Amino acid sequence: MKRLHVHVSVDDLAKSIQFYSTLFAAEPTVTKDDYAKWMLDDPRVNFAISKRGRASGIRHLGIQVEDRAELADVYSRLQRADAPVLEEGATTCCYAKSEKSWVEDPQGIQWETFLTTGESTTYGTAPVRLNQGRPCCEPTRAA
Repeated sequence: MKRLHVHVSVDDLAKSIQFYSTLFAAEPTVTKDDYAKWMLDDPRVNFAISKRGRASGIRHLGIQVEDRAELADVYSRLQRADAPVLEEGATTCCYAKSEKSWVEDPQGIQWETFLTTGESTTYGTAPVRLNQGRPCCEPTRAA
């Protein structure tokens, strides 16, 4: 079963964790110094926040799948969309190992489609660049 993914950049991680934990009535399933994630079943969503040197707001949206058959189905839909698809393949991003592809909607909002294959101790450093959007897993900018 597919799960909606929402990733939001925040200014104050601790305050945001407190807010979203209260809103979702659940603690994060992953917490790092610069990142937190809730894997919720009601509503069924992978909701992530991070503080990584970006303006606050929606970072990207996505569809997380549970197996390779669902991944193939969603990839085929991406291919039929009227936008270039970046097939990233196997990668490390957001403290997870995944296989993923990216597309931007007509407004420039990045959408990822991915199958998580494991955990990672690093956030990930390979930048993803699409038409207008900025990378997801770039290193934190120095202040």
